[in-house]
Amino acid sequence: MQKKKLILSTLALFAVLVWLYPSEHPYKFRQVKLLATAEDNYLLPISPHISQVGRPKEVFHFPIKLGGVGPSNSLYSGPKQYPFYCMTIDSHIGQPLVDNQEGFGVPVYENLAQRNKIIGYSKDCLFKSHLQFYYLNQNEKLAKLTAEQFSQLSTLRDAKLPLQLFRAEQGSINRFIYTIAMAIMPEELGTRTKSSLWNKKLIYQFNGGSGIGFRQGRQKAVRTITRRLIEVQKGYAIISSSGNRTSYTYNMLLAEDTARRVKLNFVSLFGEPIYTVGIGGSGGGLAQYLIGQNSRGILDGLIPQYSYPDMISQTIYTLDCDLFNNYFTFRAKDNSRWQQWDQRQLLEGMNTLQDFPQKIAFLQPVAQLMAGMIPSFPEGNSECINGYFGLSTFIHNPRQGFLRHFYSEDVVEKTNWNYWEDMAWLFSRDKHGLVESTWDNDGVQYGLHALKQKQITLAEFVHINKNIGSWKEQYQMTAEKIITPFGRKMPFWVSLWGSDNITQVIDNQMAPRRSASLKSIELAYRGGQVFIGQLDLPIIDVRHYLEEKLDMHHMSASFSTRLRLQQANGHFDNQVIWVAKRDFDPTDQAFDVMDLWLLKRKQFPELTAGQSKPPQIQDTCFDNKGEVLAQGKGVWQGNWSDASSGDKRIKRGACAQHYAIFSNSRIQAEGPWQGSIFKCYKIPFEQAIKQDMYGDIELAEQLTSLRAIFAQGVCDYSQGDLGRPSDL
Repeated sequence: MQKKKLILSTLALFAVLVWLYPSEHPYKFRQVKLLATAEDNYLLPISPHISQVGRPKEVFHFPIKLGGVGPSNSLYSGPKQYPFYCMTIDSHIGQPLVDNQEGFGVPVYENLAQRNKIIGYSKDCLFKSHLQFYYLNQNEKLAKLTAEQFSQLSTLRDAKLPLQLFRAEQGSINRFIYTIAMAIMPEELGTRTKSSLWNKKLIYQFNGGSGIGFRQGRQKAVRTITRRLIEVQKGYAIISSSGNRTSYTYNMLLAEDTARRVKLNFVSLFGEPIYTVGIGGSGGGLAQYLIGQNSRGILDGLIPQYSYPDMISQTIYTLDCDLFNNYFTFRAKDNSRWQQWDQRQLLEGMNTLQDFPQKIAFLQPVAQLMAGMIPSFPEGNSECINGYFGLSTFIHNPRQGFLRHFYSEDVVEKTNWNYWEDMAWLFSRDKHGLVESTWDNDGVQYGLHALKQKQITLAEFVHINKNIGSWKEQYQMTAEKIITPFGRKMPFWVSLWGSDNITQVIDNQMAPRRSASLKSIELAYRGGQVFIGQLDLPIIDVRHYLEEKLDMHHMSASFSTRLRLQQANGHFDNQVIWVAKRDFDPTDQAFDVMDLWLLKRKQFPELTAGQSKPPQIQDTCFDNKGEVLAQGKGVWQGNWSDASSGDKRIKRGACAQHYAIFSNSRIQAEGPWQGSIFKCYKIPFEQAIKQDMYGDIELAEQLTSLRAIFAQGVCDYSQGDLGRPSDL
């Protein structure tokens, strides 16, 4: 009774707030009013695979001159993307340079503070390369060195205070903001290339996030140095670019093109480093895997953190999340078991926790009430919600887009705001002008593993697969109903879980599934957007154990990568996986042992990465104080490494016993743990029965329903991916 009163009170309060506080106008901060047209630019061919295609010779004369600007067009990743929003001000660099008077891009003001006179516009966000100098203050914080402080340096030295100085160069390459930074001596202040403290080793910093393109991105020099301060103090130089942060683009060809040029600018100033090691988490981890696979000459070793093998195969199961959330909230209303959160895991695979609070829990009773249902309050949470709420629509729905407030209504109307549009350089457009998606769930038998383990009933299996549906085709999608009575940072999602954009049962027929374009899947492979494991570089894959936090950076992703390495090369000797509790970060230790590995590989270039691996570098798990819990071969042995999937009889390795590895919805549908089957081979339902796909489950009572649901066949994952080119 108390809970009902709470829900009704919450609903009443919500209704009053919406009435009293009208939604903030979504385009209050419009700046880009006209859509520019990109000129032609060279695009690298991708056949048979992008890794087998030579890169063209550089045409820009590096290094970029101080006071000059870097290249605007990429070297080989095709025409520029427009609209493009400049973020130099957000990066504390100032306004970009004027490049047109026609109104394309952001306005540039005579006086930025007053914004009283527009002197032109910037569509490409270029700015002059320049130097900045920093010191470590008494609070161990990086502070910018002013001209006035230059004269005080001798006084500080005479007082024998520890003085640590750093130089950072920033400019634009491929329209993104690049940074070059290193520690310097006091006598090197004001110089560009003096580098007596540099140890001749280079770090390329990658960064993560979920982006759909259309903006330059932020990059602050202070942040770049601070996050790798220990390594910079040891003598490493560090380079980075906002174009290598996946918050701003998942176009991996453009990211590679940009990284190559940033490194070339560095080399033209300081000479070739002994080696270049990548570092970066989440999207910054998968970027290393893909750039390492697709290209040569950029990275010599990888330290991916919280990594995934790639973004595009991650969408296979993450776009299932809202389908399940929609099913549990609205379509399975007569089955109370799904309000027990451990039961949801049987279908979703990723972790779920009872009594784990949801930040957006209040939205469920609101949405149910508006759907004409008796409202209920969730009493638990899942990674599908905690990790991916909102991302499905921002990644997949062309009518959504979280960047629209930067642009005019006209520009918004002409632009498709999703991840697939960022892939326009690679994929084809359909007859509606939309870039084709690779996401497919045709023939997927959701919950098949749980059915075979007798964890769900046959009737539940039928109900799930009849009702779960699929995402509508992109041209049928509409923007979610989101109101913002308190501004854009506190949105209320009225159409919860993308419910308006998911297919549904009509006339008692199965809710339609989606079949993806085979051509797009083939291009995803050939264009290097999929990690296929063809990589022979040293890898230390590092992560914190976050499953108990329902964080999106789940353990299984590292093992998906490992299986792809195994599939491509017959082994995964060049990858070690380190996992630690949140209180201990093994990254600095990873740099130290990676140094040993790369120096040995330099000494013996004829050896493969696995053969040159020092014996002390092994799979490892740590506790919260950094003590080794277990180490060595087989410590991660578990469900991921066995074809029988979730069989609890499998003996788990010592690390897997400490840190459980969860699956996902496609694994629970009996798909493989390597996780890159975009479109399955289908076999007739009757053939599936003959092949013993359902084990000892008696199907007779639901046979008619199952035949109707899977009239077009069911997935036979043993045949691999229908869309993968046979010559790869």
